[in-house]
Amino acid sequence: MRQPRTFPRLFGSLLLVAAAGLAGIGAGPAPAPATPEIRPLGQIVPAPASVSPGGSAYTLTPWTPIRVDDSRETRRIGTYLAQLLRPSTGYALPLTDDRGPGGIRLRLSSGDRSLGDEGYRLESTRGALTLTARKPAGLFHAVQTLRQLLPASVEKDTRQSGPWKVAGGTITDSPRYGYRGAMLDVSRHFFTVEQVKRYIDQLALYKINKLHLHLSDDQGWRIAVDSWPRLATYGGSTQVGGGPGGHYTKAQYKEILGHAASRYLEVVPEIDMPGHTNAALASYAELNCSGVAPPLYTGTEVGFSSLCVPKPVTYDFVDDVIRELAALTPGKYLHIGGDEAHSTSHADYVAFMDKVQPMVAKYGKTVVGWHQLTGATPAKGALAQYWGLDGTSAAEKAQVAKAAQNGTGLILSPADRIYLDMKYNKDTPLGLAWAGYVEVRRSYDWDPGAYLPGAPASAVAGVEAPLWSETISTSDHIEFMAFPRVVGVAELGWSPASTHDWEQYRVRLAAQGPRMSALGIDYYRSPQVPWPSG
Repeated sequence: MRQPRTFPRLFGSLLLVAAAGLAGIGAGPAPAPATPEIRPLGQIVPAPASVSPGGSAYTLTPWTPIRVDDSRETRRIGTYLAQLLRPSTGYALPLTDDRGPGGIRLRLSSGDRSLGDEGYRLESTRGALTLTARKPAGLFHAVQTLRQLLPASVEKDTRQSGPWKVAGGTITDSPRYGYRGAMLDVSRHFFTVEQVKRYIDQLALYKINKLHLHLSDDQGWRIAVDSWPRLATYGGSTQVGGGPGGHYTKAQYKEILGHAASRYLEVVPEIDMPGHTNAALASYAELNCSGVAPPLYTGTEVGFSSLCVPKPVTYDFVDDVIRELAALTPGKYLHIGGDEAHSTSHADYVAFMDKVQPMVAKYGKTVVGWHQLTGATPAKGALAQYWGLDGTSAAEKAQVAKAAQNGTGLILSPADRIYLDMKYNKDTPLGLAWAGYVEVRRSYDWDPGAYLPGAPASAVAGVEAPLWSETISTSDHIEFMAFPRVVGVAELGWSPASTHDWEQYRVRLAAQGPRMSALGIDYYRSPQVPWPSG
């Protein structure tokens, strides 16, 4: 849903000039002009809440210091910034707690409550560049904004020519939603620790703050559980197509968690239940009502597996898994799945969820489930993740909306909008098309706050872009299907609704092309976006 812009007049004019001449051009818009030496202050993604351009640009020089206060977090973020900028600029950029004039200044200040937990202020003048936030997450997000205001070549790992200028003025920014997520399915195809960390780094640039890891499914169990060791060693031994699969040891999972935390992303682990459980059923015969373990599965069908709801051992198993996973995971949420449980009767599904949700609370976590959870009784404070389509039945939408009216929070992941495994068009070599084709405009051009009829806007916790991996097996695959669509999802989650306008967004998105290229991201060159020439 389009909303009128509220950006300052100067910034809006710059965007309109950049988009001039594109109207009336069909599927192949003309390329945008080359990136200017000084990027307009608000030409970033996600769009900032407030931009006040003016004054002289700030210029990084060989003598620029990074000034930090005496907090450990500020020093760590300052170190991260220096490590980002040193290779391309060739500058020393020493960290100092000397509060003298000039340089790049990182400040934590509890005074401005309007910035919230993730907001920040960036002030650029000829004499200094100052980043201020109430909390470390906000300061980290300010660094991501600074990256985007510098030339795209700043992302390269070899020395570049510069100059390194940041337009003068002030950005004051904070997110619309507290939950801005991306999901990676490591069960259909397994991804290594390094591949997951690479994706985390890419998401952090666009202020995504949740990484949902789909750790179990019919095709593979991906996390070590000490009390049920065959889940990982046997259940994790294959994947779609019959490859070797794999799993994370507890130490490897902690490594992912630590890297995510350093980028201010919270990991939301998912164990899908009671369906999507063939890998577990194959690992332990006693989890089957028949007492007979099925073979491992390497196909892509859904809905055929179910834990045995009447058996007491099922709940011993679930309790052990949740206990061990909760102990490993510092974040607030634990996702229990609940989708496509076609082999579980409705009565059994309700009984299962009634028993399992309290286990999540017992171990100090908040329940997240796919929106089918609303067909049972969601626990107090639970989040339901809606993955239906624009065309999903009114009855199913009403069920979710009623739960939202009764206090269940919503994460919006409509499949025909932001499922990143959907093909862009019929010629896309990867992905599926059961929800239709999802081009870049379609993934951006909707309003989460008004999407689900009858659901209060206040119930929307945020958005999440899932990437299922039936056809995805490499980092290049992840990047081609996620980028640039996940960038638009990040904006839907962060930016005020008043900034959402496709014609202006696609110009800002186009300016991200050289940056993604500099980072080695193999993104989809959508013909809907006026990517710069060259």
